[in-house]
Amino acid sequence: MKIFKNKHKLQKAILNQKNLSFVPTMGGLHKGHISLIKKSNKFKGKNIVSIFVNPKQFNNKKDYLNYPRSLNKDLSILKNLKVDYVFIPNKKEIFSFKPKNNIYLDNFSKKLCGSFRKGHFEGVLNIINRLLEIINPKRILLGAKDYQQLYLIKRHVTKKGIKTLVVKCNTIREKNGMACSTRNKLLNKKQARIGSKIYVYLNRLKKRHVVNINKMKEDIKNFGVKKIDYLEIYNLKTYKKTSLINKNTKIFIAYYLGNVRLIDNF
Repeated sequence: MKIFKNKHKLQKAILNQKNLSFVPTMGGLHKGHISLIKKSNKFKGKNIVSIFVNPKQFNNKKDYLNYPRSLNKDLSILKNLKVDYVFIPNKKEIFSFKPKNNIYLDNFSKKLCGSFRKGHFEGVLNIINRLLEIINPKRILLGAKDYQQLYLIKRHVTKKGIKTLVVKCNTIREKNGMACSTRNKLLNKKQARIGSKIYVYLNRLKKRHVVNINKMKEDIKNFGVKKIDYLEIYNLKTYKKTSLINKNTKIFIAYYLGNVRLIDNF
């Protein structure tokens, strides 16, 4: 495993790698990340993992500073997974150049998380766009837990003609059903139990055809959730809200357990 902090040294090392699989992370590696990396290992060629806590996608400085970081543990995990390259840039390495492509921000960015976290997706796409230019991978692997982010990155890559394949990977869950997230490390046992109840509840409801959103919000708050940013159902063909549940729809939720904001989709 080769570790790089300088983008020029990295580019020199991967110059002749034509079949490179890329997994971007903000560190705090969990089972979801490990699943992405294991999948990247199944492709021919080499793989690369980046670790960069992106300040541009946080809405407040406190959230950025409190984001769980565990670099030594992360590197140990990556070494055990036999990752070929690890890129750990600082802010200067990332922002010291002007990318060839401007960001394409699809209208879906204004919905769900975009309506509550101003500038969030601009920040995400800014960094992904820069990392793709630095690394130029054949494919990028992204988890479906961050469905809106996955969709927006794919739209950007398509619209800008970037020759990187976006590989959608299934959401990986904890034993209690919650979607794996670095933020789960900030929860206490009681909060984790509430998160598990929400998973069971929404997973059961997705089998219905018609639901009452207001009743769903009330039920979830009764579990012990004080704040819900959104609980909405979208048709994935039209990307419009609906109250009907079928094979073309998903339930999206963002809620708080204490000060920890969590998202999921079903």
